[in-house]
Amino acid sequence: MQFELTDTQRHIQRAAADFSARIIAPQAHAIDEHEGIPPQILKGLADLGLMAVNVPEAYGGSEAGVVAYSLAMQEVSAACASTAVTMAVTNMVGEVIARFGTTAQRERYCPHLASGEYRAGAFALSESEAGSDPGSMRTMATRNDRGWVLNGSKQWITSGAFAGVMVVWARTADAQARPGTRGISCFLVEGGTPGLRIGRAEDKMGIRGSNTAALSFEDCEVPEDALLGELHGGFKIAMMALDGGRIGIGSQALGIARAALSESVTYAKDRRAFGGPIANFQAIQWKLADMKTELDAANLLVLRAAWLKEQNKLFSREASMAKLFASEAAWRICNEAVQIHGGYGYIREFAAERHLRDVRVTQIYEGTSEIQRLVIARSLLAG
Repeated sequence: MQFELTDTQRHIQRAAADFSARIIAPQAHAIDEHEGIPPQILKGLADLGLMAVNVPEAYGGSEAGVVAYSLAMQEVSAACASTAVTMAVTNMVGEVIARFGTTAQRERYCPHLASGEYRAGAFALSESEAGSDPGSMRTMATRNDRGWVLNGSKQWITSGAFAGVMVVWARTADAQARPGTRGISCFLVEGGTPGLRIGRAEDKMGIRGSNTAALSFEDCEVPEDALLGELHGGFKIAMMALDGGRIGIGSQALGIARAALSESVTYAKDRRAFGGPIANFQAIQWKLADMKTELDAANLLVLRAAWLKEQNKLFSREASMAKLFASEAAWRICNEAVQIHGGYGYIREFAAERHLRDVRVTQIYEGTSEIQRLVIARSLLAG
């Protein structure tokens, strides 16, 4: 792993940091309060090349690499976690299509995601009874004379209400003939396709500015060429996408935690009690020291996983380790940030309470902490 950033990585990091500080951060409270991201913010990210960081230039992407993507995600997440998760999923969708799609699919969808013509992409894998266990999904895809017909539902889909294209998983074989994950395939479904219905936006604890909705498919017809990858090969695509997605969510957790720590340092210097700033108290100093130590340790794990993926080396276990440690460390850091802020940490005037709400979901989506531990343990036991 290289500790010095390349010129490209520094450029991406600086561009993301500048845009986040000038444009996103001043609107973060309003995004959370009004539960929506202004379209011009998402278009601005696209104009900077941040909606397709690891997509080849031939298809409109930046082709800047996984480390650059992680660095950009951290910067955007430090400003607004809701904006960051929209960026993360859109990047993941573009990368999945670029890797597994046909030339026609890449040319059709990747440039729209990269340019911001599509406000976002969506990743429709989870169902109400098939979250950590995709093998139990019930959404079906059956052939007809014109292509495929989808019937079923999906749950907790980021940007589901306005995604230009969705990567949707469905069972394409009878569960008796191909049980579990063996009969699952992957499809590209455009927003607005007849038969696709968008449910109400979920009323969430955190990342409230990010749209999260249920999807239902009622005789939803898509053409034959909507199949992404091989027939019955959808589970492999999902697992490979989630491995990379865990780097993104680990990066998101880092960004949120970094913002919480920075605000805690500023507050500790300004807040006075017992004749001086609370930063003079050893109890506060030790909290800050532990927060910074955990943050840097998590950062190294995330960047190691990003570097391994970028080098086309095995990275699944390292991605799970990074996501597990970063998300749980970030939760502890944000929780301590609220404690340092005292009563002010519990009110919306200060960002500490938003960071705590936002960071909690990083231990859940893209694979729960429990699933990460299973991945890590199985890798160890398999030798």
